Order: sequence, then C-alpha cells, then structure tokens
Amino acid sequence: MSYSAAIDGLFSLAGELHAAPGEPRRKFELSEMRVLAEGLGHPERRFPSVLVAGTNGKGSTSATLASILTSAGYRTGLYTSPHLSRVNERVRIDGAEISDDDFAAYYFRVDDCAQRLVREGALRGHSSFFETMTALGFLAFAEKQVDIAVLEVGMGGRLDATNIVEPAVSVITDISIDHTEWLGSTIAEITREKAGILRRNGVLVTLPQHPEANQAIGVAAEDLQVRGVSAAAYVPGREAAHGNEYSLTVLGERIDVKSPLMGLHQQRNMALAIATAVELRNYHGYNISAAQIADGIRRTRWPGRLERFSQTGRADVLLDVAHNPAGAWALRSALSHLDPEPRTRTAVFGCLRDKPIGEIAQILFPMFETAVLVEVDSPRKASLAEMEAAAGTTGVGVVTAENAWEAMERAWSMTPVDADGLVVVTGSVYLVGAVRAMLTEASQ
Repeated sequence: MSYSAAIDGLFSLAGELHAAPGEPRRKFELSEMRVLAEGLGHPERRFPSVLVAGTNGKGSTSATLASILTSAGYRTGLYTSPHLSRVNERVRIDGAEISDDDFAAYYFRVDDCAQRLVREGALRGHSSFFETMTALGFLAFAEKQVDIAVLEVGMGGRLDATNIVEPAVSVITDISIDHTEWLGSTIAEITREKAGILRRNGVLVTLPQHPEANQAIGVAAEDLQVRGVSAAAYVPGREAAHGNEYSLTVLGERIDVKSPLMGLHQQRNMALAIATAVELRNYHGYNISAAQIADGIRRTRWPGRLERFSQTGRADVLLDVAHNPAGAWALRSALSHLDPEPRTRTAVFGCLRDKPIGEIAQILFPMFETAVLVEVDSPRKASLAEMEAAAGTTGVGVVTAENAWEAMERAWSMTPVDADGLVVVTGSVYLVGAVRAMLTEASQ
C-alpha cells in the first residue's frame, strides 16, 4: 500500500487519449464514472464545487479562483490536469498538494472499489487513469472537508469525468481548436462539448469571445435557462493596464490587481476568477471581500506558464505550455512584449502527434533563430521527423536532441548569457514538466 505502488498502479491504467496499435479507441461515458462514484459513497456530493471548462486559460482561472477563496479563509480544493512533475500536483488543498501517504490511501480505495465493481459486473473494466484520479480527488476533498472545490475539466466537458458534480457555478474560458479527434473540427462543435458543464437553471460565468463560440454558448444557455454572468467588467482597458498590474472596481471598492502570472491573456483569466468570486459571494453565501480578491490574485501560483528561471553563467529559461495554436499565439505575444527584448532566442520544442504541429510551428518558430527538437516522454509523442517536417517551412534553424537534458545543453551552448539571450521551452506539458524539474533541482 505504498506510494510507489500507488503510482505504479495508476500509470498502468490506459490513458484515455492513447490506444495501442490494433486496439479500439476508448469510448467516453459518464455512466461509468457515476457507477464508480456511487461505489465510493458519492464523495462528489459532500462539497460544493465550481466547474471550469475551456480550451485555454482554464488552469490559470482555476488556480486564481482557488487562491482567492483560500485568501478569504475557506478551505479550498483545487483539481487540475495534467501535472508538470508529480501527479500529486493535480489534487491540492489550500495550495498544497496532497501528501504521498494520503495519495496512496485514496488511490487504493478507488482501485479496490473499481476492481470490486468489475467483479460484480457493474463496470465493464477498471476505471481509466483520469477517472481514477478524479475519484481520488473527490475522496480527498470530501474527507478533508473542504468548504469548496474548484475543478478544472480535463477535456471537453459533456463527457468529462469531473462533470458528475452539480456545480454552484460553471465557468467557460476561451475556446479554440484543440482535441479535434475527440471534440469536433469546428469552434461550434467544440463549444457544444464544453457547454455540457451547464446545468438547468444554473449559472454560467464567461466572456465574449469567438462568434461561433458565443453563439453555441448562447443556444445551450437559453435551452437550459441558465443565468449568464459576463466577466467583461473586470477586464481592464489597454490604456489602464501596465502589464498585469492595474486598478479595478470590485464589490464597490477600488483594488490594485497585481498578478505574478505573465502574459496579457491572463487578464481575461483573472476577470473570470473575479466574476466567479463575486458570484459566490452574492448568491452562495461566501464571505469574500474586495481586498481578499486582490490578495488571492497576488498569491496565485501556476507554474510552467511563462515562468522564468535564471542560472549563473547560462541564458535565462522561459517555460510555457503552448500546446495548441491559441496557446502559441499567446506565447508569441508575450515574447513580443519582453523588456528588455533578447537579441537571441532559442526554442526547445517537443509536442504530441495529435496536435496541429505544422500550425504551431508556423506561429512560433519565426520568433527564434534555432529550434532544438526533442521527443517528449509520452506514447502520443510526435517523432523528430514529424517535427522537422513542420519546422522545415518556417526558416528556423533545426537541431535535434535525444532527451530533454541534452536539448537544454544544446540550447544553452548556442544562446548568449544575460539579457542578450533567452531559451524558451514549449510545445508540451510533458517537456515543460521535465525541464522544470531539472531547473528546480539545480536551483536547490
């Protein structure tokens, strides 16, 4: 019943998005997740929750909202995916990931329950990696008696394992093209899947975005008689913001917003978190002040998103999980606004083969002199040949590496130190997580 045994057991479960050659693709069904939850005594019913779906920004929005709730004095659960370095990161309470001992205890309870349900014929097969992790998170939040949990949807919404909860508030962040094999090939189709987190007579917090997304959200909300809340009042005007520091009126008071998260796109994510906190205060009895909202924003931690590391004698490293075209555009915008702007930029890039590699390369690679390409540690990895083909039309110089550490050494060797050079690691959470672990260990 050790932590290492729990980790081995969890990672032996089939990933939802990967099928071995010749095997059928997994079919998503919420009925199986509901059976598992019932077998565990319905832990998801023992705490209030906020459910956050979207393509980009849902993790940052969730982390910011959870930080606000913690600053307001509430015991707050945060469930996110994927993780960067340790799977425990996915389940946090008041900002701290659950302990190894708790992780193992909850994992084996879920595993034992799933095996029993399979023997009884209630489940066709053992719960998947993500279903198991979600159930584990629900158990942790229920038994640690959180006052509220913020749950980031894994993929889509309608059939995501998190969607068995009855959220106090549903949040939809910016939607763009991603996971087309599973969610549909158009913005409208993808949005309809994301809108599956809405509940009849429920509440939706969102922002105006792509016209097709607005239309699909509006139709779903009208059908379910959802009350829509726009977070637009909390997005600063361009002239009012200096980076991610600006003033806003919240709950009738003027507050100074100062986020540690980089990138102007974070202003939309913060607006969604603020609007949701105000909704929880005004309609769900949470005692949240304007000052606590400002404090929670300042205390937000969401690593691997425009996160910068410095090392003596080597160029700075910027980590960013830009794993789809919208994320690539956000990273490109952030690189364009760096002050001082480095004269030499080197990319370290690896991604999954089910991503639009060519489109991401066209967006990002013209920003760099050289791209060091490396395969990520995932069965869904894009090959070096696939990435080289995508890079070939962008004009970037290409170097390949066998692993993440070799990729970093090669990038550092060709990038000037200090303000003249910057290494940017991007393309996949798997690559960013691996490099971040190296940099964190080196700084200790």
